[in-house]
Amino acid sequence: MDELSTAERKVARTLLATYPAAGLESAADLAKRAKVSTPTVLRFVTRLGYEGYPDFQRVLIHEVHERMGSPLEQFDEQEARRSGQQFLPYVASTFVTTVKDTFDHIPRHDFLRAVELLADGRHRLRLVGGRFSHVLAEYLAAHLHIVRGDVVCLSAGDMSRAGALLDASRRDVFVIFDYRRYQPSTFELAGTAAAAGATIVLLTDQYLSPIADIAEAVLPARVDAPSPFDSLVPAMALVESLVAGVSDKLGPAARKRVRHLEELQVDAGWTPGSVE
Repeated sequence: MDELSTAERKVARTLLATYPAAGLESAADLAKRAKVSTPTVLRFVTRLGYEGYPDFQRVLIHEVHERMGSPLEQFDEQEARRSGQQFLPYVASTFVTTVKDTFDHIPRHDFLRAVELLADGRHRLRLVGGRFSHVLAEYLAAHLHIVRGDVVCLSAGDMSRAGALLDASRRDVFVIFDYRRYQPSTFELAGTAAAAGATIVLLTDQYLSPIADIAEAVLPARVDAPSPFDSLVPAMALVESLVAGVSDKLGPAARKRVRHLEELQVDAGWTPGSVE
């Protein structure tokens, strides 16, 4: 985003707001949506590294097919990717590559905005995860709770989510983890929270959850894996980066809170930050 012109940023925002549908339209239709000229759209896709609009759409269509891929479909894909490599080196190179690609493509503005929101003590933080990504939500919540107050990880299937939505307001930041195959219930929760005035921070995959349309900050991570199942390794690295960013931004306030926590817990033999 930082490298685009003002008109090109309009195209980018329009594309992300209705992704991927907007990119499957003609260049003229996308230009009309973004209220820019057709040549601006063509310059935009060229700036992204594509040879032209047809090349851009070919890649987008491929992403749409990948986006809803099931573990069953990915068995054959993994065998093709490995193609004779020894297993452990293949696994290692996959994770190293996906983590690097994730950080190479994280929008700097969105990351800094997410850190700012998470560190702002005026906001109540409500974290929501999915079937597998709930572990990321719980992990982030546990660390944020050490350095600041009013952090709650909302569990699925109980009254906590309904209560959080009932009380949602402009004071709230909902940190939502949503990776393919995206859950309709999570999308509905995000929409209800946003309608109540809450701010949405989204952690998702490279194909972008539909929640990206309403999120203040979107942090995509690669999900490519050496198994038939999507990987959360790059997403975990991103979560660790948020923890580091928030701790750094809070500075002495975080240190003071940790000191008080240690004083309160010393009799129980627990120290913040220990691995249990």
